[in-house]
Amino acid sequence: MVERRTRGTRRVQLSRMRDSSTRSQVYSQLRSEIITLTMKPGQVLSESELAEVYGVSRTPVREALIRLADESLVEVVPQLGTYVSRISVREVREAQFIRETLERASLPLAIKRITPVDEAQLRLLLATQADAGERGDLIEWFSTDEQLHRALLEIAGHPKTWSVVSSIKAHLDRVRMLSLPEPEILSSMHGQHATLVDHVVAKRTQQADKLLTQHLRGVLGVLEPLEKQHPDYFQLDEEHDVRSPRPAGRAR
Repeated sequence: MVERRTRGTRRVQLSRMRDSSTRSQVYSQLRSEIITLTMKPGQVLSESELAEVYGVSRTPVREALIRLADESLVEVVPQLGTYVSRISVREVREAQFIRETLERASLPLAIKRITPVDEAQLRLLLATQADAGERGDLIEWFSTDEQLHRALLEIAGHPKTWSVVSSIKAHLDRVRMLSLPEPEILSSMHGQHATLVDHVVAKRTQQADKLLTQHLRGVLGVLEPLEKQHPDYFQLDEEHDVRSPRPAGRAR
């Protein structure tokens, strides 16, 4: 493993593997840190500093930033630099619509196809998520949330659908992460997950669909309050945002 520590606190591990794997790891790590808000919207990104943090050359970092720019997660502003894109409300709403449409369409199939083995997997994920919530581990809680929704799509016989959903919901996920520190949000969402699984197992299609819809639309209810609470994290409008990066937001 490559282990690097910078500025006394930051440590990132990447496996020593072939160049293509290194590029993939750097991209995945950067993307994860943006999604989980470890790297804040508007934060300046330095190729050289990131290369030092990850213990790699600047080439895989540069390639990762290009890929992330294609996903609208990184912004390159001429004569200003590269920084983490601010959250686009338009992209949040569009991603939520696409996700809701696909997950609701697959739900009746999951209800029809679910087996005792599938139920056991879902119950285990619920227990893992509850434990993460009690420990205040938001990253694991979020990861388990993703696994549960992915599992329902796989049970429905649509394993590739989650890749489609994941590819378009980066801005949506940042809003979700921003809302998680609220204890009532964690408790409410886990309760909805547990009840949804109960409905699926009991083959209560209408109740499951109603709850899933409510669950997936919950992010829209917190969107406006989060915009007011964190105005610097969101784009000023739906046009290309060219505000200057915050000088204090260096990659670290």
